[in-house]
Amino acid sequence: MSVPMLDTYREVITPEGVPLHLPAAGPLPRALAWAIDFAIRFGALSVMSVPLAFLGDFGQGLYLGLLFLMFWAYTIVQEALWGQTIGKRAMGLRVVAQDGAPVGWMAAITRNLLRTVDMLPFGYALGLLSCLFDAHGRRLGDMVARTVVIHIGAPADGGTLAIDSVLPPPPLQPAEQAALIAFAERAPRLPGPRQQELAGLLTPLSGGHGQVGVLRLYAMANWLLGRR
Repeated sequence: MSVPMLDTYREVITPEGVPLHLPAAGPLPRALAWAIDFAIRFGALSVMSVPLAFLGDFGQGLYLGLLFLMFWAYTIVQEALWGQTIGKRAMGLRVVAQDGAPVGWMAAITRNLLRTVDMLPFGYALGLLSCLFDAHGRRLGDMVARTVVIHIGAPADGGTLAIDSVLPPPPLQPAEQAALIAFAERAPRLPGPRQQELAGLLTPLSGGHGQVGVLRLYAMANWLLGRR
């Protein structure tokens, strides 16, 4: 049995029969993202401990409440709302459901509560072993919550994309994936102005206008179709 040390792609098939390739993140970038989040939480607690120390027992109670929020709410809320913490954003990572859809509250709560298991016996040892031996780098919390951590990213200038470029899209629902692929298949038969008009409806997804938006949608569809 080989140990997957490098990042790998996870392929899932949507209900519409669309193959979706998720670039699963390995333990190293995930560990770096965790370290960034830990530094942020530790820094916030250290700063707040100074003024709270002057409030006696009341301040100690507030500190314990802040400790709880930093340990649990920090990750749960950010992942449920945006799919990524500050550390994951810095490392270009995002948590998604195993079918590529947004992670949601229940999955975010589940995967974070199970960190207490992944930490055993010390230093995330069990979670690290799980990541190393799982084909998609999942720790136990991910397996139970049915989530996966993936790489994301986009070029700074979408205007440099060509029609055969590849660009990972944000997490999409199956119907949105099918719509994006349908656009890429039909748009080449349409005149340029009509392509740009249709792409304008998806500006929140592509983040570009005019031909830039058209090319970004093509690139995202290429990624969904595995054209790499």
